[in-house]
Amino acid sequence: MRINKTTTFEQAMDQLAETVARLESGEEPLETSLKLYEEGSALAAFCYAKLQNAEQRIRAITDLEPKKGEKHPESEDDEA
Repeated sequence: MRINKTTTFEQAMDQLAETVARLESGEEPLETSLKLYEEGSALAAFCYAKLQNAEQRIRAITDLEPKKGEKHPESEDDEA
């Protein structure tokens, strides 16, 4: 699987699981195992980056939400 701009997290995770299963089977020749390991490492890095991005987006959203007991800035204008 080639990772490109249209590759989703789910596609990469599915491919990573398949790659790990092939490696764990022990049935692949050494050269194939090395290629699979390289592909698996790239897939893992891709998935990690996607998760980091999702975490940053969630933090940005939650930072915009008022904390418990705080008012929305917009609601303060409405009270005047």
